[in-house]
Amino acid sequence: MIDNSRIPEHVAIIMDGNGRWAQKKGLPRTAGHSQGVETVKKITTEATRLGVKYLTLYTFSTENWNRPAAEIEALMGLILDHLEEEIFMKNDVRFRALGGLELLPPKVQQRLAECMERTAGNKRMTLNIMLSYSSRWELTETMRHIAEDVKQGVLQPKDITEDLISSRLLTNFMPDPDLLIRTGGELRISNYLLWQSAYTEFYFCDTFWPDFNEEDLRSAIEDFQQRQRRFGKTGEQVEQEG
Repeated sequence: MIDNSRIPEHVAIIMDGNGRWAQKKGLPRTAGHSQGVETVKKITTEATRLGVKYLTLYTFSTENWNRPAAEIEALMGLILDHLEEEIFMKNDVRFRALGGLELLPPKVQQRLAECMERTAGNKRMTLNIMLSYSSRWELTETMRHIAEDVKQGVLQPKDITEDLISSRLLTNFMPDPDLLIRTGGELRISNYLLWQSAYTEFYFCDTFWPDFNEEDLRSAIEDFQQRQRRFGKTGEQVEQEG
């Protein structure tokens, strides 16, 4: 049973298994991606209902550019065809796209910008989709910008702290993830939110993303609520504070 007073503020998800779901059913990989979009809609609605404030989805990594051109084209087409603002407006959800967006096709960039602008005033939850993103890419870009500031005299080396680095990341407007879910049975985080996940709780499940449903999300949150988050302290210290 979910404790509504202990809902994770920020849930990140690695949506894995679209292609394997399709192959298992004898369908083209693109069919798995299409069904995966429907899962995004369901999980966004359920996360909002539960009281999650930030939902961050690993949608397309920098490494995914190495996939077959036809699959990439199909994925970009899904963004154009299925980015439905009605869902965001109905649930009071703000939409944000984060990553190397300048690498995306111009039509996709324009569609993302339109959706971000039209939902900017929504406040119940923020849905972030990470596109053309990887954590090493993000950290490399952040370090380059900080190095340039040092070169220009805007910063001194002693000014470079953990808080400064966090403030320069794409995710600087929200807290680090409390819970990171990966579907599809793999036990790794695949270059996703490495800095931000220093104290994140991980939850892995075998369910392919197209089959992941509202009950699966609730199960992940129930599991999260059974854990003691110590942040380097002892269990006794946490119990005394809580």
